[in-house]
Amino acid sequence: MKTLIRTALTAAALATATAACSSSVTAPPAAAPLDLSDVKLVSYNGCDDMLSGLRENTAKSVTEWGLGGPQIMYMERADMAGKAVPDASRDNAGAAEHSTTNVHEQGVDEPDLVKTDGKRVITVSNGKLRVIDAATRKVTGTLELAKEKWVAGDLLVSGDRALVLFNGGGIPFGAVAKRAFAPQGGPQYALVDLSAEQPKLLGTIEPNGMHVDARLVGSTVRLVVRSQPDIVFPQAREDVSSAERLKVNQDVVRRAPLTAWLPKFTITGAAGPSREETVPCERVSHPENYTGTSLLTVHSIDLTQDLAASAANPISVAADGDTVYGTGSSLYVTSNPRWWFPVPVDPPVMDTPVEPAPSATASAPPASTSTSGTSGTSSGSGLAPAEEPTSSDPSPAVPPTEPVAPSSSPVIPPEETEVHRFDISRPGAPKYVASGKVPGRLLNQYSMSEHEGNLRIATTLADQKTSSSAVYVLRADTLARLGEVGGLGKDERIYSVRFIGPVGYVVTFRQVDPLYTLDLRDPAAPKVTGELKITGYSAYLHPAGDGRLIGLGQEASEKGRTLGTQVSLFDVSDPAAPRRLSQLFQKDSGSEAEWDPHAFLYWPKTGAAVIPVSSYRENQTDSGAMVLKISDTEVTKVGTITHPKIKEGDHSFQPGIQRSMVIGDSLWTLSQAGIKVNDLNTLDEQSWIPLS
Repeated sequence: MKTLIRTALTAAALATATAACSSSVTAPPAAAPLDLSDVKLVSYNGCDDMLSGLRENTAKSVTEWGLGGPQIMYMERADMAGKAVPDASRDNAGAAEHSTTNVHEQGVDEPDLVKTDGKRVITVSNGKLRVIDAATRKVTGTLELAKEKWVAGDLLVSGDRALVLFNGGGIPFGAVAKRAFAPQGGPQYALVDLSAEQPKLLGTIEPNGMHVDARLVGSTVRLVVRSQPDIVFPQAREDVSSAERLKVNQDVVRRAPLTAWLPKFTITGAAGPSREETVPCERVSHPENYTGTSLLTVHSIDLTQDLAASAANPISVAADGDTVYGTGSSLYVTSNPRWWFPVPVDPPVMDTPVEPAPSATASAPPASTSTSGTSGTSSGSGLAPAEEPTSSDPSPAVPPTEPVAPSSSPVIPPEETEVHRFDISRPGAPKYVASGKVPGRLLNQYSMSEHEGNLRIATTLADQKTSSSAVYVLRADTLARLGEVGGLGKDERIYSVRFIGPVGYVVTFRQVDPLYTLDLRDPAAPKVTGELKITGYSAYLHPAGDGRLIGLGQEASEKGRTLGTQVSLFDVSDPAAPRRLSQLFQKDSGSEAEWDPHAFLYWPKTGAAVIPVSSYRENQTDSGAMVLKISDTEVTKVGTITHPKIKEGDHSFQPGIQRSMVIGDSLWTLSQAGIKVNDLNTLDEQSWIPLS
């Protein structure tokens, strides 16, 4: 679910819960060759056919403990850069040249904490939407949407309309038509009018399910929601065998009504009242093979229209989904049948047991910290310093070992990724185009790229002993496989992927970082053209003009021990011989942009780059935004921006900077405390706008 964070704590809780349910140990089967024939998506022959199919497929998937395991919260990493992109749906006369927040495809917006059109900055924090005038740097309007101040939200904006996305938790919106709207814990979306001095709530939509992701093209938002059958299973009794518990649950499934599966949602318009809608049978399709344990629903909302009218015709597919990738005309939703069994992601293998260095995420700083950090730049190979920090805090980017299924569970399906493509080139409900599948599991949406009628997708296929990665090329119209190149990073996994036109870049890592360059000009015969092995890894790759690539990640020792944040500048002008021109290394630190590239800013006009960084030293965490200058040959540090400390009782802490934007000649940085405006060139402070 994309606007959510997948943390080590989430994975640890999942591992604990699943392990607690295991009555015996059953290892996943070794990877086997996969049938890559097309996955056919068809409509049901009426509601009776739908109920029969859903019951039988769900009964095959149910276990003695119910349906799957605890739900996983996924994090999406967005891409592509801060470029001045005018908003065609709004009069931008007089707007300053400005960056967007970092997105994968230009022209396809993604939900984020803050948006700007050059004239104003719109943000949602502490349950409140705020509109800030970019010229006066004053808050001109506010709208309280959530009574609980800690709730986080995201935004999508088109012209004078904003869609605010909350992902549940039972947080009530403010009054709609002078009535209280109290959702029950699922995702909640609010349509807001920004045209007046004070923002106005126009309506809400509350799907009964779990938010996966959203994309905005023009004025139309596509919301992807995943729902599970609403089936209550009897509490498992210890004096009943596993086989008997399984049979009871299968019988419960086979007696469940169709309404248990059909996705539901509630719409509340500006004039009220609320009305509950159900996706009808004729708007639900299914692949040839499916589990029945979840349905994906795509809601299409035109922000320029009345919410009740534009959100009334969603479509659903009997499939799982956890990753969304969108272009101007296509929406891809991918799923892995093993979504409820997390993939084992091994930490870097080392010759001798050592503690990994910390890396920064949204989680709290480690209880035990390392020695004082230093920063600096170097050119050429960028070797790590001889002194290695120590820490007892593992990197939160590394989930725990994969739990195993209980003995009464069905056979774990092959590790493969299903891909469903929808045509979103026209207003209204999307049109299903095709489905397909590839071996392995993709990392995130950057593992996909549509180019000249083809979809490129990179995955890692792992079993208990080995792993390797591959890039597949599929026809976008049928998702039939055209070609593939495999054997990337044996016994390693993918850490980042970037496709730029007919070229692909894949980073795998375990002890050293191979950066692979791929020639994808012939979709039937993609090939590896070059490889660069260096210590550490890049968790995010960003284009920086002709023949240049920026890598953001962690430096590591030759044994694979992470040491701190590194920013690399690669020369990829010769695909056969990629090389690193420069590296900036900051010891004992990590950046949120490693796992959420919305936090990364690159401004090509001046070569400025901004990344949030947290450094750890002697029971203290220092947080700020590191401002870099990236030339054609070198990465240099310009300075660091910090926000005022937040005081809570007798304690105070440094708020981490979450986002950065450029408006005119000013750099805007956002934290939970407020927004600071600095001169882009000198970094002199210009304004402070408190938000808390």
